[in-house]
Amino acid sequence: MKNFNLFLISLSGFATSIHACDLCAVYSATQAHGEIGKGFFGGAAEQFTHFGTVQENGREVPNETGQYLDSSISQIYGGYNFNDRAGLQFNLPLIYRSFKRPKGFSIDRGTESGLGDVSLLANLRAYRHEAMNFTATWSIIGGVKFPTGNSDRIKEELNEIEVPGAPESGIHGHDLALGSGSYDGIIGSGIFVRYQRAFLTANTQYAIRSTGDFDYHYANDLTWSGGPGVYLLLEDNATISLQLIVSGEHKNRDTFQGDLADDTGITSFYLGPQINFTWNEKISAEIGADLPVSIANTALQTVADYRIRAGITYRF
Repeated sequence: MKNFNLFLISLSGFATSIHACDLCAVYSATQAHGEIGKGFFGGAAEQFTHFGTVQENGREVPNETGQYLDSSISQIYGGYNFNDRAGLQFNLPLIYRSFKRPKGFSIDRGTESGLGDVSLLANLRAYRHEAMNFTATWSIIGGVKFPTGNSDRIKEELNEIEVPGAPESGIHGHDLALGSGSYDGIIGSGIFVRYQRAFLTANTQYAIRSTGDFDYHYANDLTWSGGPGVYLLLEDNATISLQLIVSGEHKNRDTFQGDLADDTGITSFYLGPQINFTWNEKISAEIGADLPVSIANTALQTVADYRIRAGITYRF
């Protein structure tokens, strides 16, 4: 039964490891897969977010020009667990963004794609309790995000001019940039509790940002996700579970050349279903969707309408 309990633990963090922040999403698979013994692991994760609603200070306003931003973050990751308590993981994000926005009295359409900011994470399982019908774990993560993504889009902030009478854009250079140009710290924690077929996960991650290119400083960002679930299939070599995920983020306003950027603060809450699958202690997979319940933003921003997440991890 010990190996079976470890198999359940391998799913725990994986169920909620894609976080809310579209700009700085870091897939922390080690929180899940650092708990299943020594060896290598790798995988891929995808998060697609559609931003098509325009809000001003938390209230929806007409989207007269049909402006939108579609953001796809695909992360390829791999790592090594030194034992059943500690491991390292390297994340390589590939980003594709397409957008439509007003620019004065004309319409600006375009795409941005390429490598994002890579990150290196360490995972430590601080606590584990296993029994036939009960499992509980607590894990801690920490790491560094490196400035490998192209930050050129931030230069737009230097030349932004509002044209009187023209529609205002809710999509700016800081939204389109593939990287921040800054070294940032990442800390987080996660818990998993199971009783028979019911379980609960809770994960949080905090990004500690530094000043990057063009004297732009993205604000520190707190993200969280988790929720209750139930195992629909609970066998020695496979599990299928259904989970309700509550997620969100809180970020204050960014700073640009010493001044606060009014259109950058946000507090959001999402709710959605997620299906988790594991097989033969080797493969874990998930797919889920998030719908916004509440989004409180500062100034005028284009905010998310929905988010789709998927991922798969293989342990060698």
